[in-house]
Amino acid sequence: MMGPAHSLSGAAAWLGVGAAAAAAGHTMPWPVLVVGALICAGAALAPDLDHKAATISRAFGPISKALCEITDKLSYAVYKATKSTADPRRTGGHRTLTHTWFFAVLMGAGCSFAAVAGGRWGVLAILFVHLVLAVEGLLWRAARVSSDVLVWLLGATSAWILAGVLAKPGNGADWLFDAPGQEYMWLGLPIVLGALVHDIGDALTVSGCPVLWPLPIGGKRWYPLGPPKFMRFRAGSWVEIKVLMPAFMILGGVGGAAALNFI
Repeated sequence: MMGPAHSLSGAAAWLGVGAAAAAAGHTMPWPVLVVGALICAGAALAPDLDHKAATISRAFGPISKALCEITDKLSYAVYKATKSTADPRRTGGHRTLTHTWFFAVLMGAGCSFAAVAGGRWGVLAILFVHLVLAVEGLLWRAARVSSDVLVWLLGATSAWILAGVLAKPGNGADWLFDAPGQEYMWLGLPIVLGALVHDIGDALTVSGCPVLWPLPIGGKRWYPLGPPKFMRFRAGSWVEIKVLMPAFMILGGVGGAAALNFI
């Protein structure tokens, strides 16, 4: 799928988690719901860091472009080193390492560690990166006609405000992990979820997605998981734009309302 659909699906997924938490009697504080949805929307773009034309590869100028080149080469190297004889030959690393459960968990665990070890500045860095990506994904039309600096300023300002809101007692800094020193550890969860939702979305497309690597399936370690081929669609097709994106908006709205106990 394309960036806007990925971000919408990420936000909808976290709002769905909020609805499930409310149904189980553990309602999220509203800042956790909002921040988690925005982080998840941003993290849903992260797996495409292996593609130079992806939204995330352009989001931070030369820094993200350079990181894209490194990620593509690393992913391709891992693919060549671990592929079976049944896996096809490739010329690049797109839709390999970063499109797996391993990458999702690694990113989430790394950000949880950074949030705990880095304190407020670690939290601000995580929020800034993912809020910029959320703006690029959810507000793609406005972001594309604006300068990168304006998007970065919006991300930085929003990160500062939301970090301050979370830090207030009862607003969710210690949501889920309440032991001393574990505040903000939950920030890794929407990152894992966003990356996995991205993979599931790509699995619905023609090429499929090797999300279960390195589990061998059909003799392949990089098996492109997906539904039957007649149910798949091309990225950017009318199915994605006219069906899936409106569905994500509706599901996100319902999930958010349920998470806040409005319905």
